Amino acid sequence: MHLRLSVLLVLLCVKVKGQQADTASLLHTVEVKAYFTKQPVLSLPASVSVLSAGMLAEQQPFSLVPAMNSVPGMRMEERSPGSYRLSIRGSLLRSPFGIRNVKMYMDDFLLTDAGGNTYLNAIDASAASEIAILKGPEGSVYGANTGGVVLINTEAAGSETVEAAINGGSYGLLYQNASIQKKWNDVSLSVYQAYQRSDGYRENSAMNRKYIQALPQWSYSSNGSLKALLVYSDMHYETPGGLTAGQMESNPRSARPAAGPNPGAREQQAGIYNKTFLGGLMHEVTFKPSFKHVLAITGSLTDFRNPFITNYEVREERTAGLRTYFQYTGTAVPLTWQLGYEGQRTLSDISNYDNNGGIRGNTQSADQLNANQQFVFSRLSIQASSRLLLEAAASINFNGYKYGAIDAARSALNDKAFDAQVMPRIAASYKLSEELAVRASTSRGFSSPTIAEVRASDQVINTELQPESGWNYEAGLRMSLANNRLYWDAVVFRYDLKNAIVRRVNEDDAEYFVNAGGTNQSGLESQLLYWLVPPRKQGFLRSTQLRNSYTYSDFSFDNYQSGSEDYTGNRLTGIPKHVLVSSVNLGFAKQYSLFLQHNYTSDITLNDASSVYAEKYHLLQAKASRKFTTAGGLGISFYIGADNLLDETYSLGNDLNAFGNRYFNPAARRNFFAGLSVEL
Repeated sequence: MHLRLSVLLVLLCVKVKGQQADTASLLHTVEVKAYFTKQPVLSLPASVSVLSAGMLAEQQPFSLVPAMNSVPGMRMEERSPGSYRLSIRGSLLRSPFGIRNVKMYMDDFLLTDAGGNTYLNAIDASAASEIAILKGPEGSVYGANTGGVVLINTEAAGSETVEAAINGGSYGLLYQNASIQKKWNDVSLSVYQAYQRSDGYRENSAMNRKYIQALPQWSYSSNGSLKALLVYSDMHYETPGGLTAGQMESNPRSARPAAGPNPGAREQQAGIYNKTFLGGLMHEVTFKPSFKHVLAITGSLTDFRNPFITNYEVREERTAGLRTYFQYTGTAVPLTWQLGYEGQRTLSDISNYDNNGGIRGNTQSADQLNANQQFVFSRLSIQASSRLLLEAAASINFNGYKYGAIDAARSALNDKAFDAQVMPRIAASYKLSEELAVRASTSRGFSSPTIAEVRASDQVINTELQPESGWNYEAGLRMSLANNRLYWDAVVFRYDLKNAIVRRVNEDDAEYFVNAGGTNQSGLESQLLYWLVPPRKQGFLRSTQLRNSYTYSDFSFDNYQSGSEDYTGNRLTGIPKHVLVSSVNLGFAKQYSLFLQHNYTSDITLNDASSVYAEKYHLLQAKASRKFTTAGGLGISFYIGADNLLDETYSLGNDLNAFGNRYFNPAARRNFFAGLSVEL
């Protein structure tokens, strides 16, 4: 019966009525800054989805998970508060925790380090004003990756505001944020601060994060500007560990108990401590209307500690990166051409100690690894006719790392360099009419092993681990009808990945990684938006927007053998075959609103042998809001919401190929939140 809601919303979406839009409130064309400049999505020859400020505001203010999971082709998991995993088109296979194989940028600055890791959980959810997701290999412009690219925009609107909000909820949730935006002639400053804590649904799953962000900008002339980004995050979250199916059924709120010689998660005070500082400076200058140069420098420092069941890991990471490009915009011939370079270096000192109940003990091992990645790229986009848009891009990538004992001189470290990789991309979009466009593209993805995979928790530096690479082919269409009331984006793709990197866990409960033969990934993604009632200024019902996304993933292993086991043809681990997400946003008189979202996720295979599955689940969430402005001009918003209204027992973040059948991390049952925000 839960599927009926999704099916009903789909039927409503495709039934376009002849209702006239309120001419005082036109629906805007969707644009995205995917390739350095804003472009209309309709004719963009790439698979891209945009989470606008409005879409993000509909959701829980303290978590990106429900919003990210509404994007077709994307899966975001949270094993416990703050413990994120994220994948695009199957890249979850490589991520026992954290985010790998997906390149991420924040306001044009590098968020992913040279070692291939991204600390997305260090960023506060409400700090993002817009998120663009490019699906499939986009390495031609954004460097080595086979999953995709996430572009996070934190820049707020240009008006001067002061805002503050506080939110409370189930399981000890407290979330508070405040921001100020100020402008002085050609200088502007945006400062954002947030604090979040939670006791967590399970034992040993509490979290605490303090966050501050500053974005100063200076337009020193009509042609030039400087922008800086400063971020500091201090985060600690406990990790309860995986449970067996029997343990989850008996007590889903328990932490991982002791097993054999290993104590439990609670006894070892298992968790993550992460202090990260990120800073960046960008200069942009325009030489005449047709020529522009951009230079962005990014640096970060991370103090990372991880008391775990079998050891206590300490990492000190220092990253420096540079991204620069020239852009030419033709006038006689409508074209855009970019030529650029990006380079990064991450120095990691990684030490492991005995974990004596959360206290660091004797040294087990100590290594240093220096990751390097750099590439040059070029991209040409030509408007060949009023209907035809052609794109060609390529990059040459150089990746490698150095390794050795932590007390060795860095000049004496062993060197591991991967062969230079050429990553081309060719794409085209053709407008059949002003409301319908078709597109096709082919591109090559490449991703070298991350530092967390080269030196996994088994503390062995695996120099035999090779990069994965593959070709992606896709074709799609976009439709925008009736003054943008109806928008539909659909794509089919085929991705053949070689040397896929997969996770293994040994008998000591330590993980390591190996290359599988490859994967065959065929899929379909569909995203539909329809204004059943366009925004208007009269009546009880002021607006109704329906949205639906569907993902079909026919992913399997190809030529994959492990010892005497042959996994060829098995489903790709960790990826559901079907995901259907439907939502409705109702706007009422006096600025009341109601948002409902339903997520159906089919069963998920949890090991490469396809012998254990997580059951399918239905999630229903709701958020009701009321906004008003006082006589003194103070904007106030109240909201109350609920997650998992159907009270499902499910695992949002499974431990793949887990030793001892500890696959499951139970998510919170039915829970609630409420909040208040004020704007001056």
